[in-house]
Amino acid sequence: MEMENYILKGNIYYSVTPTEMEMLENQYLICKDGKSAGVFKSIPKEYEGFVLYDYSNHTIIPGLIDLHVHAPQYGFRSTGMDMELLDWLLANAFKEEGKFKDLEYAKKAYGYYVGDLVKSATTRACIFASRHTDATILFMEELEKTGLITYVGKVNMDRNAPDYLVEESAEESISETIRWIESVKYLQNTKPMITPRFIPSCTDELMYALGDIQKKYNLTAQSHLSENFGEIEWVKELCPNSKFYGDAYNEFGLFGTNGKTIMAHCVHSSDEELEMMKENGVFIAHCPESNINVSSGIAPARKYMEKGMEMGLGSDVSGGTDISMFKAMVHAIQVSKLRWRLIDDTEKALTTEEVFYLATIGGGKFFGDVGSFAEGYEFDAVVIDDEQIPHPQELTLMQRLERILYLSDDRHIVDKFVAGQRIQ
Repeated sequence: MEMENYILKGNIYYSVTPTEMEMLENQYLICKDGKSAGVFKSIPKEYEGFVLYDYSNHTIIPGLIDLHVHAPQYGFRSTGMDMELLDWLLANAFKEEGKFKDLEYAKKAYGYYVGDLVKSATTRACIFASRHTDATILFMEELEKTGLITYVGKVNMDRNAPDYLVEESAEESISETIRWIESVKYLQNTKPMITPRFIPSCTDELMYALGDIQKKYNLTAQSHLSENFGEIEWVKELCPNSKFYGDAYNEFGLFGTNGKTIMAHCVHSSDEELEMMKENGVFIAHCPESNINVSSGIAPARKYMEKGMEMGLGSDVSGGTDISMFKAMVHAIQVSKLRWRLIDDTEKALTTEEVFYLATIGGGKFFGDVGSFAEGYEFDAVVIDDEQIPHPQELTLMQRLERILYLSDDRHIVDKFVAGQRIQ
């Protein structure tokens, strides 16, 4: 597809480091061949022929990145929030995902999710589908039409799940995984992602095979790690020879050694586990609201940032209740305050600058040079008319950004660009 070259004018924000932001009032952001050519006070002569989209006094931010979300759970979000993780899976999540065997139901349910995702500030996401191959293919085909850039996983689970959801055998799960990968090769923006639900739901035979498949097809991978105390103890029973939860994934080749990998939550990761993650380049998807709702705890995000871990944010619907990454940023700040006040007063609360970094460059690194308007980054941008949020006082640019995080929603988004393409 031929790339359009254009200019966006407005109040432009992007992270430079986790603690430093550029906030530029009514300047010019240049998109050339699908990448950012930088931000300028006036239009450079070489770009004077580009199309100008004048969004003066609107806010322009990089597209936001959702590193962890369960699309089949979108239909029952905000219900069943009174249980811990393992009980919640059995009572709510598994029952809903079982319905995706029915392609008509899957099409309807995924349609709601895709429709709302397009309207949101998210431009890229790593998504769990269900274990159903045909429904996952259908879902990926619908995502492809949107212009968003996503990784999607057909979930693997051949043990410790209800009869209506568990795969019949490791062999079936492996063959269906390969059929799915081969079926979606033609998609450009929507790529397959190896997705064992978590170690308790997958036999050793299946896990070893998934590691091999990831390496053979040069794919990314995603799963859950150290989310809940009951889950961690269960993994100790199932993998007695592993030193810790992440070590079990590593044994199967699914901990960054065979390709880029995301582990969601990491609420209770040990220092030893973190060291292996850092060494292998494993990304943390920090999902603050979900960790509250299913009683997992508060992940020490400050500690992980100071250790230099690769980390972004996840909405984790339906553990989380909303796909808005604005809300994910706010929840990350809020729970870090509680952790600092109630658990460890040496871990300072996260700042607006830091969570904005996590939602843009932090998660964007998983996709490459994504999440910034610095020269050479892929051009993902969201334009927000935050003047629709009324206020009587004069606001600084930082105050305007804070109000967007806490008060904005998709009604205020007026334009959206992904990898240089205008999609809204």
